[in-house]
Amino acid sequence: MRITLLGTGAADGWPNAFCRCGSCADARRRRDFRAQTAALVDDVLMLDFGPDAPGSAVRQGVSLAGVRHVLITHAHADHLAPQSLLFRSWVEGAGELELIGPADALDQCRPWVGPDSPVRFTPVAAGARLPVGDFDVRVLPAQHKVFREGDAVLYDVTGPDGTRLLWATDTGVWPGDRIDAVAGAGFDAVFLEETFGDREDLSDGHLGLAGFGTMVEALREVGAIVDSTDVVAVHLGHHNPPVGALRERLRGLGARPGHDGEVLEMGKPGQRRTFVTGGARSGKSRYAEGLLAGIDDVVYVAAGGPRTGDPDWDRRVELHRGRRPESWTTVEDTDVAGVLRSARHPVLVDCLGTWLAARIDHHSAWETGDLDGIRSDVDDLLVAWRACAVPVVAVSNEVGSGVVPATASGRLFRDELGRLNAGIAGLSDEVVLMVAGQAVTIR
Repeated sequence: MRITLLGTGAADGWPNAFCRCGSCADARRRRDFRAQTAALVDDVLMLDFGPDAPGSAVRQGVSLAGVRHVLITHAHADHLAPQSLLFRSWVEGAGELELIGPADALDQCRPWVGPDSPVRFTPVAAGARLPVGDFDVRVLPAQHKVFREGDAVLYDVTGPDGTRLLWATDTGVWPGDRIDAVAGAGFDAVFLEETFGDREDLSDGHLGLAGFGTMVEALREVGAIVDSTDVVAVHLGHHNPPVGALRERLRGLGARPGHDGEVLEMGKPGQRRTFVTGGARSGKSRYAEGLLAGIDDVVYVAAGGPRTGDPDWDRRVELHRGRRPESWTTVEDTDVAGVLRSARHPVLVDCLGTWLAARIDHHSAWETGDLDGIRSDVDDLLVAWRACAVPVVAVSNEVGSGVVPATASGRLFRDELGRLNAGIAGLSDEVVLMVAGQAVTIR
């Protein structure tokens, strides 16, 4: 299944438009904006359908024209915007649409459907199991309600390729008997709400970090979460710490924050590719290393290969090595594509600029200007980056913001690295620009 996260924020998004707290200020500074939580599966199935979803799809360049089924968890306004049915009806030939959810939620939709609109309603309750197009869907109870018990549900979805996800928003901590309902599921991905950070006193129908940890631990104990499960925190709100600190807190729970626009290719390799770029001394290497902090088995690829006879370079290498965990394996190799293809542990590539310079040296292109060999190497690297079966982080230099280099070799390097950076960024799940030690999320 291919999952596109249209939104990962709580009801008020993150940052909250009316708030000046430190968490919201950090999100604004980073331009890291989260719309209300919703997702699109294989372009045909929607998971929740709040008022932010259509606009989020447009901003992300995603079309909802192919959606034929919507799984609605409950009728709270951030999860259901029935007026969107009217806007959809204005499109000639929009096609059939099935709305699936608790009866109370479907009742809110009926007034917005024209008499000739091809929309059908499938009311469900916890415990139901039904085919939805090519998907197999189990309906699970939520520790949450709108007005009465049972008017909010969660979904266990198995795709036509056999991959399986848990969509668990909104909910508080499940009682033990509800955990048993997903025993042995071995989900490929779990999208679990984490609304309130350390403020769990605000509601027992949502999770904070402690409740999130309790749920994750319980799901692990029954085999619903396994080592390969991607545990993604969604429905994130501004009561959480700033996202950098939140990422560290979630990492300790075996999870990570989702982000708007993220695409997960479940059942396929190459998930969780992160590209970090920035100018000299912008903090990009330190930031990239922090993304893999807490993981013992990391392969650190010094992508320029070994260099001898340069004392200044040796000092820089020692500084880098000194701040990396001793358990990490350092590889000095310009065959980055080969490392990515054979990787069995997370990989950090630092950096693509030194790699490119080494490949230009190898092909003697500084003198000849012949780029065929270099571009063949770049194409090979891009294929390996896309197909890498483990989490991978790559660091590169941002070289296109200054003056035009005065030499032909400088212009060659700038142009080719710009092309390489664009290629890697286009195939990455997350792109971060470092500016003066501050991380700005581009995607």
